[in-house]
Amino acid sequence: MAFPYMEAVVGFMILMYLFETYLDLRQHAALKLPALPKTLEGVISQEKFEKSRAYSLDKSHFHFVHEFVTILIDSAILFFGILPWFWKKSGNFLPLIGLNEENEILHTLLFLAGVMIWSQITDLPFSLYSTFVIEARHGFNKQTIWLFIRDLIKGMCLAIVLGPPIVSAIIWIIQKGGHYLAIYLWGFMFVLSLAMMTIYPILIAPLFNKFTSLPDGELRLKIEKLASSLKFPLKKLFVVDGSTRSSHSNAYMYGFFKNKRIVLYDTLIKQCKNDEEIVAVIAHELGHWKLNHTMYSFIAVQILTFLQFGGYTLVRNSTDLFRSFGFDTQPVLIGLIIFQHTVIPLQHLVSFGLNLVSRSFEFQADAFAKKLCYGSALRAGLVKLQEENLSAMNTDPWYSAYHYSHPPLVERLAALDEADKKEE
Repeated sequence: MAFPYMEAVVGFMILMYLFETYLDLRQHAALKLPALPKTLEGVISQEKFEKSRAYSLDKSHFHFVHEFVTILIDSAILFFGILPWFWKKSGNFLPLIGLNEENEILHTLLFLAGVMIWSQITDLPFSLYSTFVIEARHGFNKQTIWLFIRDLIKGMCLAIVLGPPIVSAIIWIIQKGGHYLAIYLWGFMFVLSLAMMTIYPILIAPLFNKFTSLPDGELRLKIEKLASSLKFPLKKLFVVDGSTRSSHSNAYMYGFFKNKRIVLYDTLIKQCKNDEEIVAVIAHELGHWKLNHTMYSFIAVQILTFLQFGGYTLVRNSTDLFRSFGFDTQPVLIGLIIFQHTVIPLQHLVSFGLNLVSRSFEFQADAFAKKLCYGSALRAGLVKLQEENLSAMNTDPWYSAYHYSHPPLVERLAALDEADKKEE
């Protein structure tokens, strides 16, 4: 008797949903606490705390509904054989439009087109409610419905342009890869990731946001001086018009080798009281670069990708696996989808481990900024970001340990304070 892979996958999905819902309930209880954590008393105003609490609770209620609908749909798709049914229907449709139904690449692209349309239909109500009800209610949403639709259309157009050649290449590699399939797949994805990291900020991101050079002035001079002192090869310093869509704020850097760029959200510049707070946030980001966190993360992703492809090569010819999910053939794309579902337990463990590493990196980057004498400015900047983004002030330790890639503000301030005590 063949192993019931599909039933096992659905069962584990439901178990993970129940576990994560338990964590969500713990976090929801923490969000309802009427008082600030002691570390934040006198640091965060009561007014900001009340706004943050209301915003976080609204998002929490929405999250419960969204996750419940998602697990219902995902489980039903697998349990009732929607995937094999739609795969057959998409194949039957090919001759009707004059295409060869035996061509697996064309069959796969048509199948994915249908999946994309279905995803847009099911996700759209949640996206609209999140953006135009929750985000708008709490003063964050700045985009109009027309800008939302325009972004949606642009995203679909990009998927139509970039998706087919990438999917076709993956199918061809798997069909021709032989014994070295895992190496060829990893090599292709490695080159693709480098290409996308190069193309995205130059060609794709400007389709959605406007990037302008940070004007000459005190802030630019301070950032350039900091970068120069660390020998960071800063080539361009941008401001992005994040305020056209949201009042949330952030800053990030990107680029290869000697061609690094830093991007500041215009909302960050407006929200911080002085330039030192912004420079301190940049010092934290440069700490990730100086401490090689970005490189370590990239290497870890490449190793995990290779192992994942290695695992796929071991099961891709398993007839029982495909039959368990209702398929009497073994299409390449379907094999990848099934494999992703069967390794969900490992993915959750890996995600948890990566979050632990990421949190450690954040503490290290904070400590790096402090060593550069930006401790008090970083503290003020972190508090300002927390206030202006209305981030959760009270967090459940289990929930944050499982979900957060960044430590809660309370933990980051405590770490900075502990460093001050050691210096004294």
